[in-house]
Amino acid sequence: MQCFIKRNKKNSTFFLYLGLTQAELTDDGKFLLAARRCRRGLHKEYAITINSDGLFHGSQSCVGNLKSNFTGTKFTIRDWQPPYEGAKAFSSRSGRWFGNKQRCPLVSTGDVEVGEVSYKYSLLRPRGPRRMSCSVQCPVLKGTAVDPQDGKRLSNSIPSSLVLNSKVPSWHEHLQCWCLNFHGRVMVASVKNFQLIAPVEPGEPSDETVVLQFGKIDDDVFTMDYRQPLSAFQAFAICLSNFGTKLACE
Repeated sequence: MQCFIKRNKKNSTFFLYLGLTQAELTDDGKFLLAARRCRRGLHKEYAITINSDGLFHGSQSCVGNLKSNFTGTKFTIRDWQPPYEGAKAFSSRSGRWFGNKQRCPLVSTGDVEVGEVSYKYSLLRPRGPRRMSCSVQCPVLKGTAVDPQDGKRLSNSIPSSLVLNSKVPSWHEHLQCWCLNFHGRVMVASVKNFQLIAPVEPGEPSDETVVLQFGKIDDDVFTMDYRQPLSAFQAFAICLSNFGTKLACE
């Protein structure tokens, strides 16, 4: 799925759209999800909703959140609607506070951890691209991965952990920079640009199929392309973790 994210720096909001054509990058495509970043003490948290109005007013459109640790190098993804039957909820709450005043009630009683994103420290090496890895919970049916949103309705689906690592870029001698092939989907060089691939087991043929890629097009516009078994919610949360300065990782 080819999507794009628009960022509003003034109010720390992010909007995910489905991009059917390249021309839609200059306009609004089909709206999918929205998020707003707020600070809770020493941590940052992103509330993710299915309604852009839910970012500013109390609503029942919040579907999950993304929370960072103190250094901003590790993030936890929580889905407030269990992604598969039998998922274990960590807690049951009637609502959450969003910012200082706005309340964002849960859509369901589930509060399930569905993924983690980690950025590797690079204090002792030269400045370069960020290195990241993530682990997400995806339902699997008869050995075939399916979209988590559809998997909720499959009674015999089971959870499976998907591990993804950032693809190592190659050094371009002529340009004197690190490069990845985004097939024309990324226009601006940035440390935020990344591609995630699944690691290959020893003895298996090399397969560097990109499951998720994210890159900069303009100052506040970014592409987000993903494929199964990731859902739009999981892919959006992973990309949100990449915003902001990470001095320990660059």
